[in-house]
Amino acid sequence: MERKEFYRHMLPHFQVPGQIFFVTWCLKSAVPPKALVTHKQQLMNLKSDIFYAQQAGKDSQIIEKLQMQYHIGRKKYVKAYDDLLDSTQDLNVDLSSPACVEILKDTLLFYESKKIENFAFCIMPNHVHWVFRTFETGENGNPVYLQDILQSVKRYSSNFINKAMNRTGTLWQKESFETTIRDEKHLWNAMEYTLNNPVKAGLVSSPDEWKGCWVRK
Repeated sequence: MERKEFYRHMLPHFQVPGQIFFVTWCLKSAVPPKALVTHKQQLMNLKSDIFYAQQAGKDSQIIEKLQMQYHIGRKKYVKAYDDLLDSTQDLNVDLSSPACVEILKDTLLFYESKKIENFAFCIMPNHVHWVFRTFETGENGNPVYLQDILQSVKRYSSNFINKAMNRTGTLWQKESFETTIRDEKHLWNAMEYTLNNPVKAGLVSSPDEWKGCWVRK
């Protein structure tokens, strides 16, 4: 299947090779399918409004206003999404168990120096935060797309976690949430957020105490 630098499921996704991404994805059971539909629909509508305003050559102030509304809506969505993940306690699978942490660490580090550069990740009980850079091209000379990396990581980890937990069926939600890192400050903020997630959720008092945390030294 041909990979594109833009695609969408419920949300729009941008995956230009050579970018740094902050990605979050979760267990299928972590977030009810309709829990965040309103936020998603608002973002999709605003993205469409921005596109058509640009195509129609609307005044730049109108486009900037729409872009600001989208930025605010996206922040609200992220907060609602993260709050919901941190509050979910009923787990069919605990990703923070030693067996799952080992599988996920091996998976997230598999493409290191081949297709990606890892900065930090955190394996929470029901979701994963991951900060990394995709290379412009891999060892075979082909572009490295975020979509391919995520599909591979989800497929591999799902197979091995299902075997370890003696279960079958879909493990991950299809949708992932990613943000393209803008600059160095944004990168450090994303890494800090990732590593402090178990502290924010009240699971430990320091990121060093959480076995699912990893950061590039």
